[in-house]
Amino acid sequence: MDSVLRQTVMDIREIAKRAKVSTATVSRTMNRVPTVDPQLAKRVWKVVEELGYFPNSSARALVSGRSRIFGLIVSEIVNPFFPEVMQIFEETAVRHNYEILVTSTVHDPERMVTAVRRMLERRVEGVAVMTFGMEESLLSDLTLRNIPLVFVDVGPSRPRVSNIKIDYLNGIRQAVQHLAALRHRRIAFITGPLNLKSAAMRRDAFVESMKEIGIPAPPELIVEGSHTMEGGIEAFRRLHGVVNPPTAIVCSNDMTAIGVMRSCYEAGVSIPDDLSVVGFDNIRLAEFVVPPLTTVEMSQAELGRLAFEALFQEVQREKAKPEGTTLSLKTDLVLRKTTAMAPRAGLTRRRS
Repeated sequence: MDSVLRQTVMDIREIAKRAKVSTATVSRTMNRVPTVDPQLAKRVWKVVEELGYFPNSSARALVSGRSRIFGLIVSEIVNPFFPEVMQIFEETAVRHNYEILVTSTVHDPERMVTAVRRMLERRVEGVAVMTFGMEESLLSDLTLRNIPLVFVDVGPSRPRVSNIKIDYLNGIRQAVQHLAALRHRRIAFITGPLNLKSAAMRRDAFVESMKEIGIPAPPELIVEGSHTMEGGIEAFRRLHGVVNPPTAIVCSNDMTAIGVMRSCYEAGVSIPDDLSVVGFDNIRLAEFVVPPLTTVEMSQAELGRLAFEALFQEVQREKAKPEGTTLSLKTDLVLRKTTAMAPRAGLTRRRS
């Protein structure tokens, strides 16, 4: 350990000697302290480039007491919703001279515990928890250590905690009103796993939106899914089998909607002539399925940017807010080709 520190000091001294500045100026420049004189910083970076010097981040963390690492915990890396969140989070981190440590939970509490342990071992400066409903009690170790945290929807009101509130109602209300304008009256909703708070909030937004326009939302038309294509396939089969099937289906996420579309293809149900389908998330894939999916946009890019900025602002803050910080993210309907006027006699079962 000592040899690593000595090597780093010797490298900094060599840079300082060639740039004709103090070692303190070199250190502040490489840590991107904004008060460094621009001309001196330019000389330092010129020497750094000439020497091909790469600072030892572990040694720098030991000296400064800061790792310049943020943790990012997501539910599933394979879910198309998360790659753009991760990409924007990382791009923003690089611009601010931060690294990120990414891990996924696969909705498993034990994986969450392991993820938290990894974060602590790497001495992260903050953690963004993009799991949409994992229990906050699993993060007690991070909270007790006063590490800044960002949650989606479920963050507690306490110091060093930021909570990004998703306005599910705005986008889902637009979707329901759009379908009602197309004369749909039998509108179904496929939820996500209802043990996730975000899934329950999307369902509640649907029920409230239906109530606002005076259209019933009968229990048989609200089916629990799994936020997967397989869940969408199974949920459609259940809805397709009811006595008076729906003419439109709103889904809790786009993966579910794509599963519904696949099941419709196999059942000979035409979209949108026989059945209108609306997704939620607006993942990139939604634009390229056939027909292109009408969906509610929840900007993954904006979510990633908000999450990083919340952590970055918190580590800069000298005094924590007692109630934490609340941010908001709006949702809006994106019209494509999977919605049309309701068929006259309900959902038509066409031959394959």
